[in-house]
Amino acid sequence: MVAQLQTPSLNIPSDLPYTVPGLVQVFTSDQRNFFTDVMAQALRIAGQGTPVLIVQFLKGGIHQGHEHPMQLGQNLDWVRCGLRGCIDTPDIDESQKNSLLDLWDYTQRVVDEGKYELVVLDELSVAINFGLIPDIEVIEFLEKRPGNVDVILTGPDMPEAILDMADQITKIRRSHRP
Repeated sequence: MVAQLQTPSLNIPSDLPYTVPGLVQVFTSDQRNFFTDVMAQALRIAGQGTPVLIVQFLKGGIHQGHEHPMQLGQNLDWVRCGLRGCIDTPDIDESQKNSLLDLWDYTQRVVDEGKYELVVLDELSVAINFGLIPDIEVIEFLEKRPGNVDVILTGPDMPEAILDMADQITKIRRSHRP
């Protein structure tokens, strides 16, 4: 069970004459076991009062879909595809593809509306490499997002064009110590 945390709203007007530009961060690894690191960062930022959206493109299984986001605290929304299971192959049926594309459209729409200041796009590189979301659409999304929005993209084999526009790339590797 997830407890609903209340974050006090400070409503302090910013006296900065400028906005802080958002960053594009990429977390990548050959292993698929680093989501907890990204999740910890998202929870920390949400706990400080910043609106956060986590989008898991290839996960399903809890009848969630973007129509029923899971809320972790007051400032963190977590959405998945409205699928019974997970996508682990590029060979998916039309309803699965439509579910994933609906989630991608939803993500672009809420980011354009300025609802979130941090957006985590989990396993997006896998969706791109499966041919489900064109990398050019992702690049256009990153270029036209509101200037203050931070985006974290995760997944192995991130396309080079996305790596080229990233402000930060974190390659997570396993260290083997005797």
